[in-house]
Amino acid sequence: MRTNPLIKSAIEAVKQAHAPYSRFLVGAALLTKEGTIFPGCNIEAGVPIGICAERAALCNAVIHGEKQFLELAIYTKTRTHTSPCGVCRQMLSEFSRDLMIHSVNEKKEVVTWRLSDLLPYPFIAEEAGAYSRETGKK
Repeated sequence: MRTNPLIKSAIEAVKQAHAPYSRFLVGAALLTKEGTIFPGCNIEAGVPIGICAERAALCNAVIHGEKQFLELAIYTKTRTHTSPCGVCRQMLSEFSRDLMIHSVNEKKEVVTWRLSDLLPYPFIAEEAGAYSRETGKK
């Protein structure tokens, strides 16, 4: 199987994962609209302290000034496919509700979802009357 660069980046990122408590290693990679790939891995520092690979990739991208994303790849060395947790879904939806998410298992089989299908009703601050991104006001 020829692996695309996004999936390859997620597979490489899992090598840096730090999960001594759960032993559930996850690698992720986020593709920007400009074609740049930002990897991330899960990092545990006790239970329940830690950050998921998806949010690590998102933080990596945002700190580099990127906020527009097309696709996310998640790799776990498991027989089944893993989807982002609820917190990751909400954070990703802040930037791209139509994000394509590719889950890759140990056999390199890929299942793809659209974020809006995994999280059909995200919290949207503007709709809750909290603030407007354009004006910064309620």
